[in-house]
Amino acid sequence: MAKINLGVIFGGRTVEHDVSIVTAVQFMDNAKADRYNLIPLYISRDGNWYYGKKLRDISFYEKFDASAVTQVYLEPTDGSRGVYPVKQDGLFNTGRKPLAVIDIVVPAIHGMNGEDGTLQGLLELMNIPYTSPAVLGSSLGMDKIAMKTAFKGAGFPIVPYIAIERSYFRKNAEKAVDEAEEALGYPVYVKPSNLGSSIGINRADDRAALNQALEVAFHYDRRAVVERAVRDCQEINCSAMGFEDDVKVSLCEQPVSWKEFLTFDEKYLRGGKGSGMDSMQRLIPAPISSELTGRIQELTVKTFQLLDCKGVVRVDFMIDKSTGEFYINEINTVPGSFAFYLWEPMGISYSALIDTLVEKAMLAHQEKNKNSFAFDSNLLGKFKKSGAKGAKA
Repeated sequence: MAKINLGVIFGGRTVEHDVSIVTAVQFMDNAKADRYNLIPLYISRDGNWYYGKKLRDISFYEKFDASAVTQVYLEPTDGSRGVYPVKQDGLFNTGRKPLAVIDIVVPAIHGMNGEDGTLQGLLELMNIPYTSPAVLGSSLGMDKIAMKTAFKGAGFPIVPYIAIERSYFRKNAEKAVDEAEEALGYPVYVKPSNLGSSIGINRADDRAALNQALEVAFHYDRRAVVERAVRDCQEINCSAMGFEDDVKVSLCEQPVSWKEFLTFDEKYLRGGKGSGMDSMQRLIPAPISSELTGRIQELTVKTFQLLDCKGVVRVDFMIDKSTGEFYINEINTVPGSFAFYLWEPMGISYSALIDTLVEKAMLAHQEKNKNSFAFDSNLLGKFKKSGAKGAKA
């Protein structure tokens, strides 16, 4: 059986750049060597793409040396799966043989310019299978405002929130804060609409803190979410994996944090430099009732299907321990470390998870290509006869 060429794309122009490197290297370390040829494709912070064996080594990124790898590009055309070298003058090397040919892409970028549907759009143009949710699910999963709107429309339980745009805040700061106070009171959490890994998130207990938190959020995004804090909060996460109606759900976890929400350092650095999500202290299964576990798992599957996802995602929830109510917080369409730590206790190894991601990517690609992409009409002929001037399409 021929090996499958997996192109693992990671890094990127995102504040979660380093997290993406950890996720990608962990993935490549766990992919079966007898089944896959790994093609690491690293996107630097300035947006250049690189290919080379050294990209497999996590230590290489401490002092990244572009001369030790090859700058490359992908062609955004149907059927083009080659990884092509860029000329020394920076121009595309058209007509040359590719350095590698990709069968399936594994998007391992967290956050903007990768997890948000932009990379998925490129892969759709190339008509190449890929393991993450498609453009719609990826973009909705990244934008907290659009995500919450979809969740609310589906009847999912969410905490009250308002959205504020940076341009509005710059012109009407006092009014914007008044509106947040009137709608939500205190305490609140302020988050950039398009970001992850807890970057840019701050709690505000009064007006001064809310102003400061908004300034921080607007440093990362032009839109911010202000949401009412769950006072006695217990965070619970759950993962789903599959495609269409074949969706499996993982155990639930409770991340262990000494703050009211998990900071970037707690998620990724607490277990040591470059440890990744697997090093974070957590309780698996989460110390909640079987009834609540079932409800959260059910809503995890519904969320997966609402956004038409494929592959593996993680859905984060909040429980108000004082009332017993729970709320859906967000979906992570490219979760840190691909959430393998939620599946291993169920007997599903990271290697087996990778096999499932590849299988579902191929299945989704086959389903998409069953669609008709052409429709014969006489529109152009009519347009030609009537003339372009004043013609109505």
